[in-house]
Amino acid sequence: MSQQILSEAEYDAITQAAAQWCMRLHEADCSDAERLAFQQWHDADPLHAFEYQAMREIWEVADQLPPSAMSTPAPQPAPRRSWQRYGLAAAIALCALPLAAYSGWELGWLPSSYERFEAGDSLRSVTLADGSQVELNLGSALTYSNYKDQRRVTLNKGEAFFKVSHDSAHPFVVKAARGQVKVTGTQFNVWMYEDQVRVTLLQGSVLVNSNTAQPGEGFRLEPGMQARYQEGDYAPQISQTYSNDSSLAWRSGKLVLDNLSLTEALPLINRYLDSPVQLADSQTGNIRVGGIYNTREIKSLLTSLPKVLPVYLTRNRQGNPVINALPQSPPNS
Repeated sequence: MSQQILSEAEYDAITQAAAQWCMRLHEADCSDAERLAFQQWHDADPLHAFEYQAMREIWEVADQLPPSAMSTPAPQPAPRRSWQRYGLAAAIALCALPLAAYSGWELGWLPSSYERFEAGDSLRSVTLADGSQVELNLGSALTYSNYKDQRRVTLNKGEAFFKVSHDSAHPFVVKAARGQVKVTGTQFNVWMYEDQVRVTLLQGSVLVNSNTAQPGEGFRLEPGMQARYQEGDYAPQISQTYSNDSSLAWRSGKLVLDNLSLTEALPLINRYLDSPVQLADSQTGNIRVGGIYNTREIKSLLTSLPKVLPVYLTRNRQGNPVINALPQSPPNS
């Protein structure tokens, strides 16, 4: 944070600029020049960065409101949705501290508390405002909002293990990709990479919905069951886990590849990499890999693959590594 003493007017001007930049950057016609100007403004003062991050979090909450909360009674033609949301975000900013007393709480539109958690290059354990405990895997991030009718977590990226504080009147909902997991109190794991999601249940029961746009609350899991889904799935794929299941090995800092094809293994590997690894073709994807690896050293796993598998590495035009199968030798005549 900046150590300079600002007047109220100067501070308000920074807050207003942060709100305007947040609105503009979400517009489809925002130009490269404008994005460069924003970056220069953002980097000019730590207070600019702080206020912009706060406005982004307010924006995320506003974006979850129902359409009725975005409407206005004015008879004039309604402004564009982005301006409605900006006005709403500004209103939220003005009453961010007494949210619980705000009428939006009573209507179930606005949360009484909002928290954001992120894990970098080490595992992280956090306790949410409701007492639920969460373990975050490397490179994972989530937000928690407490609404009148539910506790809501959005898994923005990565993986998390939840021990949910029981409250049957206040369900706990985890949103991941296009689907969600709904519980009242239980222990479960949610892994996400791009639009792929895997839910593993340890205790209690959960309802898994692969697409919240579809009617119904989803499919119920019992302990020892797992659900997988990705974008476009009408329903999750349900399977039984076994005693040697390695889904939770990350909590000990391990990635276990149990004789998986490279097609199956790459999403698990790419979750830990800045630049995703790609496969040259389906033949390469059929090659199988196994072993136990340190999640903090996955980059070294990539370079070691040619030593243990019949593959070699290249890079595509974007600079991402590509795994290629070695040409098969022709049979002896």
